[in-house]
Amino acid sequence: MTEFHGPPLDPRQIPNDLTTAAFMLDYRHPLRPAQGTVPCLIEDATGRAVYLHELRERTLALAQALSEKYKIGEKDVGEMLVESWSPCVYQVTQLPVLICSPNHVDYPAAIWAPQYLGAIFTGANPNCTPDELVYQITLTGTTLIIAHSDSLETARKAGELAGISPDRVLILDSDPKLDATSVATLISGSISAGSTFVQKKLRPGEGKTKVAALYMSSGTTGPQKAVAISHSAIISNLVQLSVLNVDSHIMFSPGDVVLGLLPFFHIAGMVFTLHWMVFNATTLVVIPKFSLVGMLDSIARHRMQHLMLVPPVAIALCKSPVVKKYDLSKLKYIGCGAAPMTSELQDQLSQLCPQATIGQCYGTTETPAILTMTPISRPFTSGSAGTLLPGVQARVVKSDGTLAGYNEPGEFVIKSPSLALGYYKNREASDDAFIADRWFRTGDEVKITENGELFITGRLKELIKVRGFQVSPVELEGLILNHPDVSDACVIGVPDDFSGEVPRAYVVLTEAAAKKANNNPEPIKASIAKLVADNKVKYKHLAGGVVFVPLIPKNPSGKIMRRVLKEQVKEKAKARL
Repeated sequence: MTEFHGPPLDPRQIPNDLTTAAFMLDYRHPLRPAQGTVPCLIEDATGRAVYLHELRERTLALAQALSEKYKIGEKDVGEMLVESWSPCVYQVTQLPVLICSPNHVDYPAAIWAPQYLGAIFTGANPNCTPDELVYQITLTGTTLIIAHSDSLETARKAGELAGISPDRVLILDSDPKLDATSVATLISGSISAGSTFVQKKLRPGEGKTKVAALYMSSGTTGPQKAVAISHSAIISNLVQLSVLNVDSHIMFSPGDVVLGLLPFFHIAGMVFTLHWMVFNATTLVVIPKFSLVGMLDSIARHRMQHLMLVPPVAIALCKSPVVKKYDLSKLKYIGCGAAPMTSELQDQLSQLCPQATIGQCYGTTETPAILTMTPISRPFTSGSAGTLLPGVQARVVKSDGTLAGYNEPGEFVIKSPSLALGYYKNREASDDAFIADRWFRTGDEVKITENGELFITGRLKELIKVRGFQVSPVELEGLILNHPDVSDACVIGVPDDFSGEVPRAYVVLTEAAAKKANNNPEPIKASIAKLVADNKVKYKHLAGGVVFVPLIPKNPSGKIMRRVLKEQVKEKAKARL
């Protein structure tokens, strides 16, 4: 039996009787650098700095307000969900507080305050529709909503549809023009009154089964599911990352400034960017919304050393001419995650910032959040997603069910102390993905090399089958992005009478190329098709053609929503019948 293993992990390094809030704000872990006098967070727009003692004070104050005014943590609802892979038990004793907001300096307090009370946090995309928010509220059993002022109308409408009274919809930021209670007002009121609430204490081992957060899966291949994540799962991942990068102070020095752009409502932004960077004693610049020029201005203004990006932002960095106006020479590390980064894109980032380490992380919502990472202290291969974190066990399972060896592709199946408990109220999906003996099927096709590096070769449900041959969309997209006229690309399989499926490229052109294509698009389409034909075997050629589009549909983490384009192909096919 072929199994792959990350470095050893001492389970004694992972406390199992703490809430995530207590671990972040009260516990002194030996791997955690001293915070010193540097801020944990800086609000990008105002320059407001928030230090660790302030984070704790604001979290405790909000917890007291939520307890007194909204009765969060007052009583247990007595709900238990036991999955088929017993003895794993969900402890859902307090239903969630939902945060519907972009990144904000009080977002951490809004996460940790409910956890201090024994309740659960769930994060929602602030750009979602009322119907999408109702789905999440109903699925998770949300009882209180904290929304950004820009999302207040959506939150109130969703709350009304889901039976939540308007007085239980708060705003995270402050806006005196709005008739809504703000988190800042609750915090200041509690600070003035003095904190008296009693923190929820966990029994030994309870951190492994008590739900800390319900995070929505990406939904790239179907409806979203709520992933039940324990306190110990989040804490485990922070410890795993720190053990892997035990010498990371060489790269991540206390006080280094980090880009806080990845959304906190996404698992990578919540665990890796927010929790781990605060744990690392770095300073996170909290940015609520992406704009390329705005991000570049922030990098210069705050003298950042580290960027945590998703591939679309990395593509914009490499492709936009405006980047040449900025000095990026102070950057030490550019990390990419949440969606695969091709070797071509990684090489382009290396050319843009030759002094920086360009790394990649891989993980899922169900393994919150990181399974592999490019080690900062050793050489690596461009395009790899790094090596297994300490304590991670992995199998690569071939289509016939046998285990693959080195350099053989197959489904990535893992076991980790950071593994989630399952899908909340969805036993069928849990049984399909979380299999015997606590292994998790990621659904991603990978291969692992002799030196332990992981390469993502595709999503099993997204692979294109051409006359029985498997074609990875990611492989072709990476090549197409090298074309000088292309700013973004997505490849899907479209039906073909002879081959079953053939690849088709959906391409977003650069501004200059788009102007040329207005007169005659065919030369550019032919040039893109030729690039693939010159570099790939025949069954990978773009027999389905090249289609120009204004944008590629993606979810907030940067993952391409191929099913949106596939549905458009189906609808057009129906219309022709």
